[in-house]
Amino acid sequence: MAKLIINNHEEFESHLGKVLGESEWHQINQEQINKFADATLDHQWIHIDEERAKSGPFGTTIAHGYLTLSLMPYLWEQIAQFNNVKMLVNYGMDRLKFGQAVKVDSEIKLTATLKSLVNLRGISKAEVDALLEIKGEKKPAFTATMIFLYHFE
Repeated sequence: MAKLIINNHEEFESHLGKVLGESEWHQINQEQINKFADATLDHQWIHIDEERAKSGPFGTTIAHGYLTLSLMPYLWEQIAQFNNVKMLVNYGMDRLKFGQAVKVDSEIKLTATLKSLVNLRGISKAEVDALLEIKGEKKPAFTATMIFLYHFE
């Protein structure tokens, strides 16, 4: 699927209620998990102790839930390109629900749907439903609504 190009509020609004696109698959490896653990000081064994995790509930290490969440800007950028934007603000997340752990070496993909778009005196407030799929799994890693503020020129 080609990247969606948005130049202004009106173009964005024409996609209301529609799937905006899907990212590429991204593999989460142990090195990325370890670096995230170091950056966040979250060194729980289920994430970084490969030997101990073999006998744990998942049979291997798993990515931090917040690691998968922190990949949203990277994955979102693969779906849509916004031109004529003075500033973008990641305003928040609503209804975040982790559905399933992401095992090391799993691949994840973001699917985004434009839920709502409101023009707040020249600032476009977008609510985008996010589904983070895990390749080969029925349940998603998480679902949430990403909220962005786009300041179009």
